[in-house]
Amino acid sequence: MNTDSSAAVQTVSLYQAHNKIYPRAVTGRFVNWRWALVWLTQIVFYGLPWLNWNERQAVLFDLASRRFYIFGLVLYPQDFIYLTAMLLLAAYSLFLFTAVSGRLWCGYACPQTVYSEIFMWVERRFEGDRAARMKLDAAPWSAAKLMRKSGKQAAWVAIGLWTGFSFVGYFTPIVTLAGEAMALSLSGWESFWVLFYGFATYGNAGYMREQVCKYMCPYARFQSAMFDKDTLIITYDNARGEPRGSRSKKADATAQGLGACVDCNLCVQVCPTGIDIRKGLQYECIGCAACIDVCDGVMDKMGYARGLVRYDTQNGLSQHLTRGQLLRRVMRPRVLVYSSVLLLIAAGVATSLALRSPFKVDVVRDRASLARIVDDGYVENVYRLQIMNATESTQSYRVTADGLPGLVLATPVLHRLGPTEAGWVTLALRVPPDTAARTAPGAHEVHFGIERMASAGDSARSVREKSTFVLPR
Repeated sequence: MNTDSSAAVQTVSLYQAHNKIYPRAVTGRFVNWRWALVWLTQIVFYGLPWLNWNERQAVLFDLASRRFYIFGLVLYPQDFIYLTAMLLLAAYSLFLFTAVSGRLWCGYACPQTVYSEIFMWVERRFEGDRAARMKLDAAPWSAAKLMRKSGKQAAWVAIGLWTGFSFVGYFTPIVTLAGEAMALSLSGWESFWVLFYGFATYGNAGYMREQVCKYMCPYARFQSAMFDKDTLIITYDNARGEPRGSRSKKADATAQGLGACVDCNLCVQVCPTGIDIRKGLQYECIGCAACIDVCDGVMDKMGYARGLVRYDTQNGLSQHLTRGQLLRRVMRPRVLVYSSVLLLIAAGVATSLALRSPFKVDVVRDRASLARIVDDGYVENVYRLQIMNATESTQSYRVTADGLPGLVLATPVLHRLGPTEAGWVTLALRVPPDTAARTAPGAHEVHFGIERMASAGDSARSVREKSTFVLPR
């Protein structure tokens, strides 16, 4: 093999030093929408643990007692199917919104976007806007620079710790957690998760920002599978904007052979991921619409029509579709399939919750002795019955059994459970000698009937559980 010794050998690093992005502040209708979502999501996240319901925390995932409280709903580990349904609802909602309007979740409600907005707002309060931050970072260290940087870091750490504290408050009653924190008596696991979640918030929103969206989040990689030419995306009108170039406000752009784009690069400066929307759709675009707001502002100053950068579809851009035509293309097969599946799952979950029993029962046979002969020749099987009260009031339960001739409970069972309490009941089923004599040996199906007794405000309800009764040879 011939080699050229004069050819320069170039080494390409798989990772190049990252150039820090300094997003510029912007105002406009889409920024207002984004901040409305910031306020809404954070009021819910920070405020929900402090909301009371029936003299308890409204939303609490009590892992120690294996009970999950969501307002008036009390769930047990056996209700894991509802978590699966929630994940399916979230997934299909994401698919539907993405197919219709692109990365709405990423641009407006994703925690990474929300906390990055909060942390950048804090950064601007201490260090100023884009030009001031760049100048401050390039300047040598001084007392003023140290104060600004220290103030920003202190605020970031406080927000991170409060976020971690609020997160743990969903798993430990937050009032109890607050008392422990004030007394510096948090448990090891509570301290770990407060610090871990707080540090994750601090690092992701303070430093990694667009790196999370570009390299860590899988959504950016598979979003194209949910896009089509009728998906609403943020796009640059190339036909109207090119050729771009700077010009005086009073100049006639047409006479100069220029398009509407004044090449101010503000759309790049406001982008939190540092891309140029004029290069077309890119996976780094999170759909925050900051470039739309800043471009509309420039168009207003120049006296041009808005919409050089706008929400549009690829078909809409190429075929110059009107707003009405764009809306009519929304109900296409992909969207109809996502909507149908989403409605079916939502209807199934709603129906299941409406018909859900107010208590749960689990029957376990005593494996130590499958069958035994007791007084008067009766054959006895022993069972353990777990009853879980899924309501927030004290309930009484009566247990019956049937399935074999003469089958009786050794002792009548009337069990009482407190609010959301679970308890085990040991009981014995017996069959008379004549039934045992004329019935084939082996396992025979029997049923337990568990009835919740009627009480003030609660009607009687019953469930049946299947088990087996073993007759010896």
